[in-house]
Amino acid sequence: MTAGAERSALVPQRALVLGLGVTGKAVARALAQRGSAVTATDDGAGADGPARAAAVGATWVDPPADWVALVAEHDGVVPSPGIPERHPIFAAAVAAGVPVRSELDLAAAWDDRPVAVITGTNGKTTVTTLVTDMLVASGIAAVPAGNVEVPLVEAIDDPATEVFVVEASSFRLTFATGHRPVASTWLNFAPDHLDVHLDLEGYEAAKARVWANHALGGTAIANADDPVVMRWAPQGERTQTFGLVEPADWHVDDGWLVGPDGLRLLRADELTRDLPHDRSNALAAAATALAAGASLDGIRGALRAFRSLPHRVELVGEAGGVRWYDDSKATAPHATVAALSGFASAVLIAGGRNKGLDLSDLALVAPHLRAVVAIGDAAGEVEAVFRNEVPTVTARSMDEAVVAAASLAAPGDVVVLSPACASFDWYSSYAERGDDFQRAVRHHLEQAS
Repeated sequence: MTAGAERSALVPQRALVLGLGVTGKAVARALAQRGSAVTATDDGAGADGPARAAAVGATWVDPPADWVALVAEHDGVVPSPGIPERHPIFAAAVAAGVPVRSELDLAAAWDDRPVAVITGTNGKTTVTTLVTDMLVASGIAAVPAGNVEVPLVEAIDDPATEVFVVEASSFRLTFATGHRPVASTWLNFAPDHLDVHLDLEGYEAAKARVWANHALGGTAIANADDPVVMRWAPQGERTQTFGLVEPADWHVDDGWLVGPDGLRLLRADELTRDLPHDRSNALAAAATALAAGASLDGIRGALRAFRSLPHRVELVGEAGGVRWYDDSKATAPHATVAALSGFASAVLIAGGRNKGLDLSDLALVAPHLRAVVAIGDAAGEVEAVFRNEVPTVTARSMDEAVVAAASLAAPGDVVVLSPACASFDWYSSYAERGDDFQRAVRHHLEQAS
């Protein structure tokens, strides 16, 4: 089979799209515009499902009682990212012998411009943004796609783009078979998303699909400090590693970020924020961007100019020798551990809606904590983790949490909202939670001044 025929085989001519969120609508529209007959369904669409399907050129069908019969009428299923693997459509696809395709497959079939793919439990958005900035600073027209506002199948409509930088969740990678990135990066791995994947092994295997086609070309970039990532890392000269110390190809040496063959990139203190995970993200981004065509000057310029993204250890304010940070994006223990490990003495605000994860790993940061304020549905679980470690109190609102944290903090401390849980008990998103924390902090600081 020729390369063109292989790519064409990735595109169902009679496609069943499940889910009409941002990506589902973009996929349905892209398939219809390119000549496929598209059927769309959505368990949560309600009465407006037919109108939403028609708006993107698809035919609506109500979620059926017999999924096998519906799936068998099509030659490909394209689920939206985040559809739980327990959904009956997946068993139906197996029973009917119909392949499940991903957005990455469709984009690879329709467009052959270079793509850099970045995955990991934490840090994806930051590294995706950094890599895009590095390429743009190098004079290359690059755009972010995937988990961001613009799905990849929509981004490829712009003929001016030279490189696509794709933030790829495990949901986007689970069924991907056709992607062939010029650079493919796995940042880290920790338990997460067990509300979507059947088990931890399935989540791990989905992440590893970032390197599914490494044998066909491109550079693989792996975190040398993460044993799970390294267990899956391809062997050979087209694989590079990053980590905080040698023998990683990209590492920190005497305060310098360095690359292969002794390349000195820049001093770590030139970064606008120099926590351990900032260094790791910078090294991963530099390796990825260089493999995707960025210049060293472009990489250095982007690193010096970069400011942390909202709700990711974002400084909110400082008073009385105490600094306040919003890390609301930390929705799993691994992210909280990474954030708090960079501080010597902190008051942690944690809790929310647990995603089925074991919160006991939070105890790893106990040596960095003065106290803990537990919030949300998981407050009892958080309190249980730290009961015998550090003073812990429970708050019933964000305002109450901020007041409690202020009473527990001492000059020289930081207070960090790093929940290790989803936000959906009190808020509609981690961003809304972070915004409310910032409001409460500013109100408290104004009252205390």
